[in-house]
Amino acid sequence: MAFNRLTKVLSRVKKIFAPVHKGSIDEIEEILLRADVGVKYTHRIIEEIKKSRKDPVTALKAELYKYINIPLPRPEDTAPMVIMVSGVNGSGKTTTVAKLAYLHLKNSRVILASADTYRDAANEQLSFWAAKTGVELVASQKGQDAGAVVYDAISKAQARNFNTVIVDTAGRLHTRTDLMAELKKIVRVVKKLLNKEPDFNLLTIDATLGQNSIQQARIFTQEIAINGLVLTKFDGTAKGGAIIPICQELNLPVLYLGVGERIEDLVPFDPRAFIDALFD
Repeated sequence: MAFNRLTKVLSRVKKIFAPVHKGSIDEIEEILLRADVGVKYTHRIIEEIKKSRKDPVTALKAELYKYINIPLPRPEDTAPMVIMVSGVNGSGKTTTVAKLAYLHLKNSRVILASADTYRDAANEQLSFWAAKTGVELVASQKGQDAGAVVYDAISKAQARNFNTVIVDTAGRLHTRTDLMAELKKIVRVVKKLLNKEPDFNLLTIDATLGQNSIQQARIFTQEIAINGLVLTKFDGTAKGGAIIPICQELNLPVLYLGVGERIEDLVPFDPRAFIDALFD
């Protein structure tokens, strides 16, 4: 099911890559640039294709896979598993939290921590999604200490045997040092209670922005040890090739693609399936 949805979403991106089957090296280079792979990585890929003894299409697929096949984070054995989600305003962060809850509900008991105490109506938005999915929520009020909300959520999870805690944080620009400090505090709270950092420290990136989001993401990674990415708004209008510079510049794996507005529109990212969907 997830692969079928991925294939459907990539149908528009696939049209960009379709001419590769009959293209020369120069044409492949042009296609990669149009797909938003960027000059730096396009040149690297082309050089590797030229060195390869394989046919250009097979060599291209192998190179693309190599660039996005980055080892996944390994969660600790300590329960509950903690998923912390960060991102700039407008990147689809809170919606992603709801979609993650829906996805994890299939195999575990989930509780949400409404730790976005900065934005107006953030708690109301998450409350709506929690009610819609039937997920328990530790609510908050604007201006409340976000670390205290996370503390309450983890304590409740431990007392009532919830398997998974998903933390929604305040959307912020990477230049807001006060809000970045708040993220660090949340990480410290998790570590104090569970003797570990968040198992999955995810950053939402708007796929339509492509390479423009890399610098923002780099700051988040440096500040709070992001270990996985969620590309949101990947609905077919994004060119797709931007995944390559994003993964390489940040040395982080993409874990999920947000492919629509519905609660079920979060697809686990499979590098091999992604590459195959672009060409087949």
